[in-house]
Amino acid sequence: MADDLAQRPDPERRSLRSAWTSFKRTPFFPASVIVLIISAGAGLFAGSYTYAFANPTPRKIPTAVVISDHGTAARDRFIAGMEKALNASLRLHPYPDYAGARWSLEEQRVFAILRMRDHRVEMDVAGAAGASVAEVLTAAAGKVGRASGVPTTVRDVKPLQRGDPRGLAVFYISLAATIIGFLGAIQLSVNASPLNPAERIAFIVAYALLGGFTIAAIVDWGLGALRLPFWESWSILALTMVTSGLVFSMFNVLFGRWALIPTWGLMVLLGNPSSGGAVSWPLLPSLLGTIGRWLPPGASVNAQHTAIYFREHQHPFPFLVLAGWCLVSAAVFWTWRHRHPGGRPPGATPMSRPCTYIPRLETSIFP
Repeated sequence: MADDLAQRPDPERRSLRSAWTSFKRTPFFPASVIVLIISAGAGLFAGSYTYAFANPTPRKIPTAVVISDHGTAARDRFIAGMEKALNASLRLHPYPDYAGARWSLEEQRVFAILRMRDHRVEMDVAGAAGASVAEVLTAAAGKVGRASGVPTTVRDVKPLQRGDPRGLAVFYISLAATIIGFLGAIQLSVNASPLNPAERIAFIVAYALLGGFTIAAIVDWGLGALRLPFWESWSILALTMVTSGLVFSMFNVLFGRWALIPTWGLMVLLGNPSSGGAVSWPLLPSLLGTIGRWLPPGASVNAQHTAIYFREHQHPFPFLVLAGWCLVSAAVFWTWRHRHPGGRPPGATPMSRPCTYIPRLETSIFP
C-alpha cells in the first residue's frame, strides 16, 4: 500500500492518507482488526487440536522387557512383530526382574512390561498411565500374537476408575482450572480495576482456592466421576488457577490490551493439546510431546494424574514447572506493575469513586 501511495500525485496521496487516518478513528477500524484476529484464531484453534488429536500415532513408547525369563526366542519374535506393527515405535528398556520393571511402570517411566511366563508372552499395560497408549498396545499385541504364533496375554495392571473409562476427566478438570484461572484475572481487570497490584494478586489466590475446591467437590462428591485425593487435587487445581491468572497478569503489563492473545495462545492453543490429558504424550507429535510437560496445562495434568492413580510415586517436576511459571509471571507483573491498566492513585482508598480510575484497557481497545 505504501508503494502504491508513493506512485500517486501528492494531492491524491494526501487525500488517501487523510481517508486512512479518518478510518482509523472510526469504530470500523478496530472492528475490522477484530474480524481478522477472530478468523485467524478460529483456524489456529481448530488446527492445533486437530493436529494433536485427530490421528494419534505411536512415537517411541517406553516399554520394559524382563530379560531373566526363559523362552527368549518367542519373546524376540513377538517384539519384532510389535516393532513392525507399530512402525518401530517401541523404546525397549531391559530389566533383570519383574519387580524392577513394575516399579518403573508405577513411576510412569514405561507404559508396558513384556515378559515370558508359562510359555506365553505376557504384556502388562497401564490404562491409568495413558488410556490411548494402552489401547494401541493391546490391539497390536493381539494381532502380532496371532500372526507370529506366540500365545499372548494382555493385562491392564493399572486400570482407570469406573467413572472415568476414557481417562479424560483429569484433562477436563485441568482444562477448567486453566481457562477459569485467566478468565478470573481478566474479570478483575475489567470489573475491579481500582485494585492495586498486591490486592490483585491476593484476589487471584482467593478465587483460585475457592475455584479449585469447587471443581474438586463437584467432580468427586457431586458427580462421583473420580475418587480424588481431595487435599492434593485441590492444591493442584488451585495452583493451576493461580498460575493461569498470573500468566495473564504478566502479559497484561507486557502487551496491554492485547494480553488475551498470548495468554490464549500459550495456555489453550499450545498448552492444552500438548498436555497429554486427552492423548498421551507417546502418541502426540514429537514437538508437542516434548514441550507439553514444561507448560502449565501439561504440568497440571501430570501432577493431577499421578496424584489420582500413582499416589505413592508423585514427582516434584510438575509442581516445579507450575511454581516456576508462577514466580516468573509474578516477578514480571510486579516489576512492570506501573504499566498495568487500573489501580488507585497514591493516597486513594478502596471506597473512592470507581469512575476516577477508569483503566486504559476498558476505555479503548485500539489507540
